[in-house]
Amino acid sequence: MRILIADDARKVAEQVRQGLVAEGYVVDVASDGDEALWLAETNPYDALVLDVMMPGKDGFTVVRQLRRKQVTTPVIFLTARNEVEDRVRGLDAGGDDYLTKPFSIPELLARLRALLRRQRQQSSHTMRIADLELDLIEHRATRGGQSIDLSRREFALLEFLMSSSPKPVSKAAIIEHVWDQRFDSETNVVNVYIKHVRNKIDQPGWKPLLHTIRGVGFLIREELA
Repeated sequence: MRILIADDARKVAEQVRQGLVAEGYVVDVASDGDEALWLAETNPYDALVLDVMMPGKDGFTVVRQLRRKQVTTPVIFLTARNEVEDRVRGLDAGGDDYLTKPFSIPELLARLRALLRRQRQQSSHTMRIADLELDLIEHRATRGGQSIDLSRREFALLEFLMSSSPKPVSKAAIIEHVWDQRFDSETNVVNVYIKHVRNKIDQPGWKPLLHTIRGVGFLIREELA
């Protein structure tokens, strides 16, 4: 899952980024409200973690503008202030949760999991193509009822491919959705991960589902036209 952190305190932002990356999240970081707004408008994040007081637009303003543009990505506000009025303002602006600084990374992770779980429960929490199934809440993959052991990054890649099906996705799109801003697009890591996922979901005797479309990208589909 892809998370945007927006905080002008570099040390805090880096600590949060490291904590989320260690849990398998893809993380982008913005240092002010204007950058956060632009990134949130142009990228499909699963959640936003926004500091309230930032240069440029504050966190409340960012979320109000996103909601007016029908961007419904769930938001956790971070703030050094604990007044009830601030929490009410944040929720009224369109936020979903509120965390007061200083906070622990485990608490932030727990709140994120709860937020994402609620989000998944409001929509379908399973994805299925042929006999391949992903449970997005339990983070479990199966094919024909047989469990498939995937790393967090492999799971994220498979989720993106399945959500895009039956359309193929390019290497650039995979990099944008599965890796973060710091990723070196010149490396061969996408092809390596595609090979890992293919070996796990298309085992000998199983009908192939993951296809390479030369010059285009990759596709998960039961049958190629």
